[in-house]
Amino acid sequence: MSRQRSSPSKSPGEGRGLSSRLDKHDVYDANIRNFAPVARIMKHALPENAKIAKEAKECMQECVSEFISFITSEASEKCHQEKRKTVNGEDILFAMTSLGFENYAEALKIYLSKYRESQSNRGDNQQGRPGSQGFGAAGGAGAAGAAGFQGGSELPAAEGGADASNYMYGAQAGHNGSAGGEGGY
Repeated sequence: MSRQRSSPSKSPGEGRGLSSRLDKHDVYDANIRNFAPVARIMKHALPENAKIAKEAKECMQECVSEFISFITSEASEKCHQEKRKTVNGEDILFAMTSLGFENYAEALKIYLSKYRESQSNRGDNQQGRPGSQGFGAAGGAGAAGAAGFQGGSELPAAEGGADASNYMYGAQAGHNGSAGGEGGY
């Protein structure tokens, strides 16, 4: 028994491409509409009693999405020129620096290094456990990747198993990427 579309204006194969494109567009729109993570960051930057309008959250989410696309496109171009298929953290940092976001790139470079170090340490801890298959357990690239990252070995280790998500803004006065006293909050 064959299944056909009820629309007389389309052939059976014609609607699939359009439907597939619409599905991808719907997924993209759903990602834009999921602005809870961005809203949390916005609330964190504002006074406790401040409220944020839905339109402001939506606008910020679109800006974030556009910014990510902008940076990723630049990083992808670098990979394409180097005939590589995988965009890595260094490519993103290079793109940010080349596009004028060097203050942000410096903070993210530190974050990436500490994240890799924590993953490497986590893998070392997992190796001694029977039946464990954690990151780096079977000679993974965690330690080699962290050592190969520029500046990775000169940073202090995280104390007491601190959460790596706290490193990005911990040492900075403001959240706007400015260094030291350059327009921070």
